[in-house]
Amino acid sequence: VANGDFPHFLIFGPNGSGKKTRIQCLLHALYGDGIQSLRIENHEYETPSRKKIEITTIGSNFHIQVNPSDVGIYDRVVIQELIKTIAQTKQININEQRTFKVIVLVEVDKLTRDAQHGLRRTMEKYVSSCRLILCCNSTSRVIPAIRSRCLAIRVAAPTIDEISKILKKVANFEGIQLSTDLANRIGEKSQRNLRKALLMLQTCATQKVPLTKDQPIMEPDWEIYLRDTARMIGEQQTPQRILEARERLYELIAHCIPAEIIFKGLLEELLANCDDVLKIQITQIAAEYEHRLRQGSKEIFHLEAFIAKFMCIYKQHMQSMASGLDEDFD
Repeated sequence: VANGDFPHFLIFGPNGSGKKTRIQCLLHALYGDGIQSLRIENHEYETPSRKKIEITTIGSNFHIQVNPSDVGIYDRVVIQELIKTIAQTKQININEQRTFKVIVLVEVDKLTRDAQHGLRRTMEKYVSSCRLILCCNSTSRVIPAIRSRCLAIRVAAPTIDEISKILKKVANFEGIQLSTDLANRIGEKSQRNLRKALLMLQTCATQKVPLTKDQPIMEPDWEIYLRDTARMIGEQQTPQRILEARERLYELIAHCIPAEIIFKGLLEELLANCDDVLKIQITQIAAEYEHRLRQGSKEIFHLEAFIAKFMCIYKQHMQSMASGLDEDFD
């Protein structure tokens, strides 16, 4: 990068670890302040079946950022046409800027297989005129052909101490006194997600200023809602309770909570009320249904199927324990 050139990048790491921030810093090092002049554009493409699809991008004169998975199964069309268009566009005032443009593709791990294979062919063809920065949470769903053509950089989640220092720096910049105890509690509550920690700090400042070290930290409403849903499932295992859980899951999905996050949060809450023997069984079926969730297109089907399977196993386990106690008393 210091020499004005770099290979394709694959930057991966957990949510809130700073992947996009590092990408912005890299782009600023390449192009300077011009990278801050952003604009939002809508691009329209035509599929082989002549269907019109539209996708929104954000970018500057030197780069463009897009999430191809927003268009679902038509992501291959977006990737190939977008990269082709950007690569064939010449830079203005080439003497002062790089000879290539940068395309940032986010959530690459959610692309279909066809889109990933199309991306592999396209990134080879236009390597001289554009560079790709791929961003994702995990490389496990990225095909080896793409991984081998990129320089992979893992961004680890920040530690509690690092989050605490950043929160105190932000609070100081805003003119708010933040104690180390409260900063550490926010860091732990955020599960090392810096984005979430900053939102929690903002919520605390909205509730009460000056901040106190024993001030309660508000959780997002959807997390409380999901916890209540898990409690309902554990209390009663009936068809009626499955219908109630389905309605609550629909509510979460309608508010744009990703199905993977719902599944993970639900599993954590359900396991908290299980013994060691039951935890092994639930974890095994969770792995199976999470795989189906990632492969399928109807998220609610797989979430509901997991809940039904959990209820079945949990009820059988509780009944066997109850019968065992009865035999002991006899």
